[in-house]
Amino acid sequence: MKPTHLMQIADLSVSEIDGFLRMASAMKENPVEHISSRPLAGKTLGLVFEKASTRTRISFEVAMTQLGGHSLVLGSEGSQMTRGESVADTVKVLSRYVDGLVIRTFGQDILEEWALHATIPVINGLTDLHHPCQVLADLLTIQERVGQLQGVKIAYIGDGNNVAHSLIEAAVRMGMTLSLACPSGYEPNQVIVEAACMGSHAGTVECVTDPIIAVKNADFIYTDVWTSMGYEGEQGTRTAVFSGYQVNAALVAAAKPQTLVMHCLPAHRGEEITSDVVDGPQSIVLDQAENRLHVQKAILVRLLGS
Repeated sequence: MKPTHLMQIADLSVSEIDGFLRMASAMKENPVEHISSRPLAGKTLGLVFEKASTRTRISFEVAMTQLGGHSLVLGSEGSQMTRGESVADTVKVLSRYVDGLVIRTFGQDILEEWALHATIPVINGLTDLHHPCQVLADLLTIQERVGQLQGVKIAYIGDGNNVAHSLIEAAVRMGMTLSLACPSGYEPNQVIVEAACMGSHAGTVECVTDPIIAVKNADFIYTDVWTSMGYEGEQGTRTAVFSGYQVNAALVAAAKPQTLVMHCLPAHRGEEITSDVVDGPQSIVLDQAENRLHVQKAILVRLLGS
């Protein structure tokens, strides 16, 4: 039977998302018990990174170590892929060496090609379209703060990028309200929005252009960089277009007094968010970053464990 992959939030049911969150929370609350049990002893995880990474790489490496396993960073440079070996040939061989793969790449189609030829679980460490591991950690962070996901409102301010897409898919499944404020021409992929909202999901998604409208009655304000990896050539244009979409003290004041601020990091301070906000008392960005580790542990145990 073909193994389960983690490609995007839309592939997960509500119960599967709940399962990841429950396991991550349990591992966080009682780390000694889960580390001592070594559930991934003898397992090896391959990390194939075509994009730079801090949190994704380190959290997966530390997670494997703490769970008794081992990890290998397999950059495309230094491998035979730079000399023309196909993804199909590479992944078929790696499937005989390691027990799972984390792929951090550009196009979602590249990730899907890895999964198509793999006989082991493939985990999306980030593509241009989706960032499911990040958003699962975000859900855990939100749940820790307010005790539930149902009925929570998130205001996402900025570029309709991979994080926005995964938030959309998560919000509709988990009964949340997501209000995205994006400049015209930088909205989320409409195909992803429509697909996420199909069916009998409990959550709602709206796209607006005014950040003040988006943050009204929001429980959480979320932002990300204006220029994602791979779009550096657009930085000058994007800086001008997004100038009115900064998460600063004035925008936070337009929301509820207890509204919390989220950022998946790395932050470009002074661009999409100001330092006083990212370092302020309403910021929970470090909680999000820490929870990457706990969620990664849950993902690995669920997909690689016996």
